[in-house]
Amino acid sequence: MLLFITLLNICAATLNLAFMKITYLSQIVNRLAYTVTIVMLCCNMRVHAEPIESYIPSLPDGANLALIVQKIGSKTPLINYHADRMALPASTQKVLTALAALLQLGADFRFTTTLESPAIVTNGALSGDLIIRFSGDPTLTRQQLRDMITTLKKTGIRRITGNFIVDTSVFSSHDMAPGWSWNDTVQCFSTPPAAAIVDRNCFSVSLQSAQNPGNTAFVEPYSYPVQVSSEVRTLAKGSVDAQYCELDIVPGELNQFTLRGCLTRREDPIRLAIAIQNGASYAGAILKNELKKAGIQLDGHLRQKTIAATTFLNKSKPTNNILAQVQSAPLPQLLKAMLKKSDNLIADSIFRTIGHQRFGVPGTWRAGANAVRQVLREKARIDLGNSIVVDGSGLSRHNLLSPTTMMQVLQYIAQNDKKLNIISMLPLSGHDGTLLYRGSLHEAGVTGKVSAKTGALQGVYNLAGFITTASGQRMAFVQFLSGYAVPPEAQRNRRVPLLRFESRLYKDIYKNN
Repeated sequence: MLLFITLLNICAATLNLAFMKITYLSQIVNRLAYTVTIVMLCCNMRVHAEPIESYIPSLPDGANLALIVQKIGSKTPLINYHADRMALPASTQKVLTALAALLQLGADFRFTTTLESPAIVTNGALSGDLIIRFSGDPTLTRQQLRDMITTLKKTGIRRITGNFIVDTSVFSSHDMAPGWSWNDTVQCFSTPPAAAIVDRNCFSVSLQSAQNPGNTAFVEPYSYPVQVSSEVRTLAKGSVDAQYCELDIVPGELNQFTLRGCLTRREDPIRLAIAIQNGASYAGAILKNELKKAGIQLDGHLRQKTIAATTFLNKSKPTNNILAQVQSAPLPQLLKAMLKKSDNLIADSIFRTIGHQRFGVPGTWRAGANAVRQVLREKARIDLGNSIVVDGSGLSRHNLLSPTTMMQVLQYIAQNDKKLNIISMLPLSGHDGTLLYRGSLHEAGVTGKVSAKTGALQGVYNLAGFITTASGQRMAFVQFLSGYAVPPEAQRNRRVPLLRFESRLYKDIYKNN
């Protein structure tokens, strides 16, 4: 019995010792866990080592910043500075357009332009109308139209007894979006995205000053099917009038343009690039000329076919005979050019096409906007909420978007990148596109580390995309900066504050994460 009690005491002592060791080890583990947690929190907070407010003094007075930085897959931002504020997205809008296009149109989509006819060919004569059906292809060239006419001639057609119909029914309503700056409409960077586009619907002429001040400058001969006249007054060098008299391009009907204002006398002419305002008229004139060059007689007239915006289009295959056709590059190639070069014409042509394809109606701005919103909600579960979407390029000053909403788009793109491959389409810092010469990112030491879409309008400098940090993490970020203005005397160096702000910010994000 005594032996049994002794054994019990020994066991109890052993268990007590073991319990004490376990308790001690548990305390050590808890302390280690606490330490690791603190370290992890510190690591996660390193981006906040310098409060975001400390970057603001680098910017001009009155500038408005909205910023969000977030790890891919994380629900909690590392930086959230007024990220719910609505702002002009400018050309970062193209990121939404690219995603909606891939989800709705698919990677195999191509724009197709066809020469068709319901008539038959008899003894070299097409006994009826010839139809050119445009699709809104922003990359269509005059050479491609010439090749189509050549193909037509090879079928033996030497005469068309009917009319030549320019079918632009794929789009409807205005070709310029609501909220576009009126003074940009003749500039080629904001060419109206018509259904009929040839050589980007942009042409150039040379304006030569007169020899004697006071006389009218003249337009040198050109070969485009447009009419450009000059009312420009030549000024003497050093004239005080030159400070206030500007050179203007005034568009008229059917691609008629009048040059007005003043031009200081100079030896060499100045080159003016001008955006076509009526795509159907321009394309029709080119095609009629190509028919003549090919020796194909047109008995009828040039006609345009349009359609009401509310009319649903017949999606069944046309009964017309396809006589010739050309196609654009696949959608991913178009999107790459759109994002790398910030191509407005491609963006808005695709935007209107999304509306056309989604609803089966002619592509209008409203159809495009409703389609983008619906596609993102149904296929990507991204609710644009109270965002305002007007166009696909971001040229419109009616667009409104918050960094938080843009972050949803970026997160979806990153988490589905193997399928979408959009990140590789974005400009890469120091390598290509609109980030090739972004000095702030070079100063930040992140050359080749940032893939992002730029966005710029008057007073607006935006960035939205991805950065690979020093530790190898990929983070998404959205910078919406508006109200950026400097005094007139500082215009020459107006981007210096922006360079300082961005170089500090992205250097810290890169190094501290």
